[in-house]
Amino acid sequence: MLEVIQEASEGVLVLIDNVEAAEFRRSRLTRHEVRRLLCLVADTLLALPCSTRQAMPEIDWGSWRSVQYGFSSAAIDGDELGWDAAHGPVPVTLSWLRVYRHNEPVLFDFRP
Repeated sequence: MLEVIQEASEGVLVLIDNVEAAEFRRSRLTRHEVRRLLCLVADTLLALPCSTRQAMPEIDWGSWRSVQYGFSSAAIDGDELGWDAAHGPVPVTLSWLRVYRHNEPVLFDFRP
């Protein structure tokens, strides 16, 4: 599951690379794909077993719960949330996943 999170996070970063906020807001396809990937990251992270979440205390779980909630709420601007999440929790989470992959490779083992 961590591999899915890592790949989706990398996908978000590729999509927003060299993209300004105004350009992001104008690009319906980019916004849609970023949102889809962010939902995948949030849903997958929050579905991890408790033991896995506890083994990764540096992940900002509260931010990911907010992302998950925000995309399901009509009261929150999803475009702004997508832009903010792509520049906030995504790069930080991706950095920590790289650390965990190096220091705790067992976390990345697939276990059904």
